[in-house]
Amino acid sequence: MKIRWPLFVRRLHKWLALVIGLQVVLWTATGFYMVVIHIDRIHGDHLVRPVERPAVDMASLVAPGTVLAAVPDASEVRSSSLLNRPVWRVTSPGGVALFDAGTGERLGLIGADQAETIARNIYTSDEEVASVSLLQEAPMEMQGRKPPYWQVTFDRWDSPTFYISPESGELISRRHSLWRIFDFAWMLHIMDYDDRSDVNNLLLRTSTWLSVAMALSGAWLLVWAFPRRRKKKKTA
Repeated sequence: MKIRWPLFVRRLHKWLALVIGLQVVLWTATGFYMVVIHIDRIHGDHLVRPVERPAVDMASLVAPGTVLAAVPDASEVRSSSLLNRPVWRVTSPGGVALFDAGTGERLGLIGADQAETIARNIYTSDEEVASVSLLQEAPMEMQGRKPPYWQVTFDRWDSPTFYISPESGELISRRHSLWRIFDFAWMLHIMDYDDRSDVNNLLLRTSTWLSVAMALSGAWLLVWAFPRRRKKKKTA
C-alpha cells in the first residue's frame, strides 16, 4: 500500500504535539523566567550586607597554640569574629569550634537570640523577624546542606530567610521567594522532580528527542504546504 506522506506526517505531528506540547510550553515559560530575573537577585546578593570586621590588636589575643591544645586533631585555625567579638575559629573532623580570642575560653553553640542578632546585622532591610527555628532536617530549599542550622525568616512579601550555622555563627545560605520560584521552574525545566539536579535524566532526553521530531515534522509540513510549480506535460 502506498504511503500518503503528507497525511502520515500531519498525524505524526499532531500526536507528538499532544504528547510533548505542554512540556515545550513549560520549557519556554521557565526559560523566560530564568532569563528575565537576574541571577544575582536569585542568589539573594541584595539581601546581605557586607560586615566589616573591627580592627583588632593581635598582640592582645591569646596565641592560636593555646586553643589548639584543646582541639589536638584540628586541621585549621583562623581569626574570625562573632558579633564584633574576636574569636578563633578551629576546624577539625568533629566540626567547627569557636574560642574567645581574648581569653581562650571555648564558646558554646549559637543560640536563638544570637542567630537572630547575626541575621539582623547582615540583613539589608529593616523588617521584623517572623520566626527563628533550629532545623534538624533539611527543608527542600536546603537539600545538599547538612543540618542542623538556624532558620531566620523576615516578615516581608518575599520571605527572606537566612540559614545560620549553630557552630560558627556564619551565614550558610539565604533564600527568598524569587529563588524558590526559580528552583521550581528549574525542576520543571530539567524534568527532575526528585533531586532537581540531574540535567541528563532519561525523561528529559526522551522529551527532547520527541520535541525535535515534532519540530522537524512541522517544518516538513510547512515546506510541503507551499505551492509548487508543476511541469506541464508536453503535448504531442
